[in-house]
Amino acid sequence: MKYLLCLIALCWAIPAYAAQRDACHLDAPCALGDRSYHVREPDDWDGESPMPVLIHFHGWQRTGALPVQHQRISGATRRRGVLLIAPNGNRKTWNMWSSETEDVQFAADVLADVIRRYPVDTDNIYLSGYSYGSIMAWRVACDRGTEMKVRALLGISGTIGQSENCAQAPQEARHVHGLKDNVLDFPYGPHGEITYPVFLWRDHLDCTDTATQVRDWSAVEFLTLSRTEWRDCENGTKVALDVHPGGHFIPHGWIARQLDELLGREPVYP
Repeated sequence: MKYLLCLIALCWAIPAYAAQRDACHLDAPCALGDRSYHVREPDDWDGESPMPVLIHFHGWQRTGALPVQHQRISGATRRRGVLLIAPNGNRKTWNMWSSETEDVQFAADVLADVIRRYPVDTDNIYLSGYSYGSIMAWRVACDRGTEMKVRALLGISGTIGQSENCAQAPQEARHVHGLKDNVLDFPYGPHGEITYPVFLWRDHLDCTDTATQVRDWSAVEFLTLSRTEWRDCENGTKVALDVHPGGHFIPHGWIARQLDELLGREPVYP
């Protein structure tokens, strides 16, 4: 009888767990108090296996409904077994210029809610964002990166100040920025250093000054990216900076390549 009752309880629990997931997907946001976030599951997910998670913060005057449909964002996650989470900012923006804002707590609450709804590979939690959303991702990594077990920060065309004194950090930081960005200007160093956009993480993760210039790469023929890596940071972590000659946009294949590298896959596009 005891085993029968356990089986009945399990049968009730599984549909309830699945119902929580089915209640929100793509354009239908998941409610979290008076806030919400969007979800896109990866293609061919079996409904049970733990998934890596990418939390991506949208740009100014956008919502989380855009990233879950965006080819350069969800097109990368859904092909790589990664669960995409796209929170909605209040008034379509983020409060990210100072530490421990309500949006930082919201990001932590979103992750906790996702873990309640889905089986999550907690060794592979990534933060990303574009433009103002990238600044938000940097802010969350700065304030809660350790607490949220952030494996890597993937920033795109937006940073917090490089002199910030961060309480926490991601395990690894990767950033991409266009040299001709006229929305959030490329953050050159005091003497025009092109590597300055990741100075904060190089300092926080105790990287040496030894930089490795990696071979240029591209996912599409009209855009070439140049990568610099710092590979001798504390605990064997890494900081990487990709620079391209363009402006303010998400480079084709950039998120896809970062995920492939982080997950130990051969980089492909898309």
